[in-house]
Amino acid sequence: MRLAAPGGSLIPEPLTLAAPREQQILLEVLACGVCRTDLHLLEGELPDIPYPITPGHEIVGRVLACGSDVTKFQVGARVGVPWLGHTCGVCRYCREGKENLCERAQFTGYTLDGGYAQHVLADARYCLAIPARYSDAQAAPLLCAGLIGYRAYRAAGDAINLGLYGFGAAAHLLAQVARAEGRRVFALTRPGDQASQKFALSLGAVWAGGSDERPPEPLDAAILFAAVGALVPAALAALRKGGRVVCAGIHMSDIPSFPYSLLWGERSVCSVANLTRADGEAFMDLAARVPLEPSVEGFELTAANDALRRLKHGQLTGAAVLIP
Repeated sequence: MRLAAPGGSLIPEPLTLAAPREQQILLEVLACGVCRTDLHLLEGELPDIPYPITPGHEIVGRVLACGSDVTKFQVGARVGVPWLGHTCGVCRYCREGKENLCERAQFTGYTLDGGYAQHVLADARYCLAIPARYSDAQAAPLLCAGLIGYRAYRAAGDAINLGLYGFGAAAHLLAQVARAEGRRVFALTRPGDQASQKFALSLGAVWAGGSDERPPEPLDAAILFAAVGALVPAALAALRKGGRVVCAGIHMSDIPSFPYSLLWGERSVCSVANLTRADGEAFMDLAARVPLEPSVEGFELTAANDALRRLKHGQLTGAAVLIP
């Protein structure tokens, strides 16, 4: 499924893939998660989109062929392809272990063709082994919702009272991780979204309410998965002194002005950008130990536009997954 221009719909288009180069693997796509970043791509909200492009960066695939230099995987292996698809390896960020900030990075389903397809090419060095306990559909959201959520979670530090703004694919996985590690989750959803609030409580949240409400206790940290800039001052107002707001999205609407008193008291705001391969390996190790229960709804590949529409309007509980 290809996107030809911003604001358009995905359309089926046959493509012939080349044989895998030295470090590439050719995959049969078994499942591909649908992410809010795909919506930003669809609506032209990301810079320098190389149209036409095939979206999808939560890919679970079976290796069909390997390039001559591939040693990490063999034909027949089940692997995951995440958002980070390639880095230069030589810039200051790569040398400092911050490859997520690489100036020449390439991203699956954004600058590289992604997994809304039957087959895809990927750089084996950036792919991940997937714990066997998860089905193809369950594993797909681990590859972005899980990975980016985990990086944001680490950025939140040792917070005990943790607020999650936007309770979708990422938050429902992160809530399970936080609960397993003894944290207390406060879920903040779209105002009036009782279904998502009930879902959050079923996953162990100690409180769930609308994002227009104040949690009943001060938060040590808050993670924003909703791409709404107005939530930044709202989350700051819910923090204790020394707390942190972590913005987890690649795109967010503008943050409105707010009084300095909300930031004072050594509160802080930071963003999370992309992920590293080390993040991916650490999270997959965690997912192998902690029995996460991804909530997924399957769609045929040809129904990708419907899945994206439902995601945009908050009509999903958990994660949408395309199954070719």
